[in-house]
Amino acid sequence: MHALSIQPELILSRAKLRRDENRLDEFDDIVDLLTDYRCNNSEETGNLILFIADACMGENHLWQDMGLDSRDVLSKLMQTHFPQLFAKNTGNMKWKKFFYKQLCERADIMICKSPTCGVCVDYNLCFGAEDADS
Repeated sequence: MHALSIQPELILSRAKLRRDENRLDEFDDIVDLLTDYRCNNSEETGNLILFIADACMGENHLWQDMGLDSRDVLSKLMQTHFPQLFAKNTGNMKWKKFFYKQLCERADIMICKSPTCGVCVDYNLCFGAEDADS
């Protein structure tokens, strides 16, 4: 499935079924983050923002919850539609973790257990390979 082929009505109806009432602020924060970094105001990009935010509420890797074939496909979508946000992910952090790290930075909340990610005990949870089994 290609994220851009999803109709907005389907995104919103699926989102309402899956989204926990306690996470509505979280959904809105991700929408705001992506909106701030979008490359244009097109309907396609707006739909993609909703689709990504909805998929962030899922339990798997973001690319899996979006129904994409791989993390590389998601990274290409990010580079195309959110190039400045893509450029901020200099360490190739997993996208969902990266979004939440950005949200914490916006709120001046430190989430790293160490002064730098490279020495954090959770490094492998945030960085590294993502396959269908992990």
